[in-house]
Order: sequence, then structure tokens, then C-alpha cells
Amino acid sequence: MKHFYTWISIIAVVLFSTIGDVLISKAMKSVGDVAHVWRDYGTFYTIRRVLGNARLWLGIFFMALGFFSLLFALSWADVSLVGPASASLTFLTNAIAAKFFLHENVDRRRWMAALLVACGVVLIAG
Repeated sequence: MKHFYTWISIIAVVLFSTIGDVLISKAMKSVGDVAHVWRDYGTFYTIRRVLGNARLWLGIFFMALGFFSLLFALSWADVSLVGPASASLTFLTNAIAAKFFLHENVDRRRWMAALLVACGVVLIAG
């Protein structure tokens, strides 16, 4: 049963972290280039624009959920499994999310890297 909880918590880490990354990326893209906003409108406007973005706060919330899921996973399993598994699977899901939700160009080299990393997780877990 402990093994089941470990993998559920690793999946939670991956999903929450990916959702958080996507939301924060969308938030910052809606703000625009912070250096240009700061140069054109000043410090206080830039801070207000960044901190006033609801997607940013929602992304931070999901990143926090991912962190707490990581704590649960580490309480059930060794860091030598949880660390690489959660990091590498997050790398894979971020590539998928970048392609389909953020409409970014994910080239063949990144897809191959993501798949090789996922294969490494299978080797670690086995």
C-alpha cells in the first residue's frame, strides 16, 4: 500500500507542478516583457501588474500543492526514487503542456530528451 501512496503522490507532484508552470507562464505572457513594462511605466505599475494577475496566484497555489505532495512522497519513499521520478516526469508533462496548452514549438530534440528521461524513470522504478 505504501508503494501505491508513493506513486499517487509522485503523480500529484507532476500534475500540480505542471498546472502551476502553465498558469505562471500564461500569467507572465499576459504581463509582457517585464523589462519593457518597467522601463515604460515604472516600478510600481510593473509590480501592480504582475501581482494583480490572478493566473499568477493560481499558479503559485498549484506549485504549493505540488510541493506538499512532494513532502508526502518523501515521507513514504526514498529521495533517490521520488526526486528523479517527479522531476523527470514533470519535464515530460511540461513538454506536452507547452505544445498543447501554450502552443509553443517543441522540437524533436526536446521530445527525444523527454522520452529518454521517462525511460530513466522506468529504470529507477523497476
